[in-house]
Amino acid sequence: MLKITLKYDSGTILISGISHIPFSTFDSRSGVFRAQALYYQNIIDYLTQSELSYEDRVLDLIPSPQILMNPNLTHHNRIFLRDYQTHALSSWDKANKRGCIVLPTGSGKTVIGVKAIEKVNASSLVVVPTIDLMDQWTSVLTKFFSHSEAIKIGNLGGGSDDIQAITVSTYDSAYLRASHVGNRFALVIFDEVHHLAAPGYRSIAEQFASPFRLGLTATIEREDDLHKDLPRLVGGVVYEAHPRDLAKNRHLALYEIERREVNMLPEEIEEYNKWIGIYRIGLKRVGLRMAYAGAFQRLIMMSGRNKVAREAVLARGRAIDIALNSRSKLEELRKILGENQGRKTIIFTQHNKLVYDISDKFLIPFITHKSSKYERQDALSGFKDGRYKAIVTSKVLDEGVDVPDAEVGIIVSGTGSSREFIQRLGRLLRPKADSNTKATLIEIISAGTREIGTSIKRKRAFFKDINNGNK
Repeated sequence: MLKITLKYDSGTILISGISHIPFSTFDSRSGVFRAQALYYQNIIDYLTQSELSYEDRVLDLIPSPQILMNPNLTHHNRIFLRDYQTHALSSWDKANKRGCIVLPTGSGKTVIGVKAIEKVNASSLVVVPTIDLMDQWTSVLTKFFSHSEAIKIGNLGGGSDDIQAITVSTYDSAYLRASHVGNRFALVIFDEVHHLAAPGYRSIAEQFASPFRLGLTATIEREDDLHKDLPRLVGGVVYEAHPRDLAKNRHLALYEIERREVNMLPEEIEEYNKWIGIYRIGLKRVGLRMAYAGAFQRLIMMSGRNKVAREAVLARGRAIDIALNSRSKLEELRKILGENQGRKTIIFTQHNKLVYDISDKFLIPFITHKSSKYERQDALSGFKDGRYKAIVTSKVLDEGVDVPDAEVGIIVSGTGSSREFIQRLGRLLRPKADSNTKATLIEIISAGTREIGTSIKRKRAFFKDINNGNK
């Protein structure tokens, strides 16, 4: 009888010496079964339960000393988990150290990741979406683990190619290196794990044999529903907490959400109605109703070959642009800034053009994806130390940037994405010096436009969780 052997091969596992095994297909070229590295633990479990002896040559973990917290940290700087963080980590541990933890921005997901690394006590990779987050994780991990020359924090991305027992990588770099390092780490932590479900990035999880996996995010759902694949790639949601629950226990700031509707200027209303009328006529002519999910995507697909559909799409875009950028919104913004004078405020918009308009009109520093590293650091540090009481941004601060404490958020324009809404609210939720101080998130909406529906859509999932009492 042939001996069953498992071997890692460029993001896959080769299984020889057996006539059938789940999670694999027969590779006629090599004459053995081949499976995605993702199923390494499943295959081990199957062989063990079947009482089959085997030789396991899959994992080649990076040697690591005892991964323990820095004993030289002061009492103030040590990690003491809050009750919900302890429950989250315990739930992940009980799920065989696989699964996703969903917690609001500012609730301390990073420290849960740090404790997960200590618990596994073996080579660990943290995968993040941006260079900023790579730097932030590296700083935190260095503080807690690099207390001797035995442990150094490695980086993959941003020009760095340094693999260590504890390494932080961008998704892009992990995607490029997955087939080469997929058997070197016992634990993989996917920060902002909703990114992992995207076509392309999911191959990171598929090519890693790591038996332990942790996903961290504030908003796990994606508009394209691809988050439904995360249980296969990382594990299901093992713990979730709503901002309301953490605020109630003073772990996050108390908050209130307000919507203000403004009337567009007469000429804006006329222009909006003209374009929305063209859009509606176009829908009738192509025989399409916007009464089901995916209807607008169908219209976009039709626009590639149908002139009427293309004109409808363009008309809708122009109407929305008028509503999002109404000059009445700027007057309401002026009023809100006056009402909240002295409070740290972040202003959010959908497009950069409005960012620049607001910056020029109100003399407020801005941050966009085009901002240089120096400009971004100056704006954020100035906001943190009080030199600037307000900053204005588009989407660049939604995630992946450590934003200093803010008290007021103003959404001048945005999409219908619930993730975007929750991320923006999360920027205000860090606990305040006065635990009774409420953070305030204000939406400015153009009355009588499709923007009202957009506002309802982006808050639907948020309030559904509240109504369901989701924990």
